Amino acid sequence: MTGTLLFVVLPYVCLAIFVLGHVWRYRYDKFGWTTRSSQLYERRLLRIGSPMFHFGILLVALGHVGGLLIPESWTEAVGISEGAYHAVAFSLGTVAGICTLGGAAILIYRRRTVGPVFSATTVNDKIMYVLLIGVIVLGLGTTVLGNVTGHPHDYRLTVSPWFRSIFYFQPDRTLIEAAPIGFRLHVIAAWILFAFWPFSRLVHVFSAPLGYLTRPYIVYRSRDRQLGSRPVKPGWERVP
Repeated sequence: MTGTLLFVVLPYVCLAIFVLGHVWRYRYDKFGWTTRSSQLYERRLLRIGSPMFHFGILLVALGHVGGLLIPESWTEAVGISEGAYHAVAFSLGTVAGICTLGGAAILIYRRRTVGPVFSATTVNDKIMYVLLIGVIVLGLGTTVLGNVTGHPHDYRLTVSPWFRSIFYFQPDRTLIEAAPIGFRLHVIAAWILFAFWPFSRLVHVFSAPLGYLTRPYIVYRSRDRQLGSRPVKPGWERVP
């Protein structure tokens, strides 16, 4: 029963909240659809931490897309051996994970030590950081620990097919239950993060300034020079 709740029911509930939550947020909270930028308060640490975090998390996301959605048979069909795939995935994934955590650490330090930034931090932001960092630490720790001990788990035979089976509407929880506990905790934390996503500043991931390409030019009008060179008389001016 516990396995069914965690690896069958929970994914569908979180996916429904993820989709419907974004629809609700965009429809009723368009003005809140923002990162609530704090760049005006402090820039030095932000200039270092933000690129590290965003580029790192982008590589992590791309790695997960490849690892979860592309079957092992497909990579073998194009001549990529399983050993070569895992060597590249482990090295790039570790670098991306460390970069992401390093950037996040700088941003959290900045948010905690810079007064105006800390004052602008909400409870929602704190929950988001806890969930996001928890997911990253669990994923990176599981991957590194498995390779350091010499017993890496081939998640493409367990986690990946289970993940794809969810979208086939034929979830097979026995696959994910065969994975080590670290992978299972990482998966559960990720689903919880997805459920929280629509109600946090993470919605800015789906924002793109495409409107700037088609919007009309801003019209600037020069000030009437006479207004600044003569005193303004009270009352109505005579119309010529």
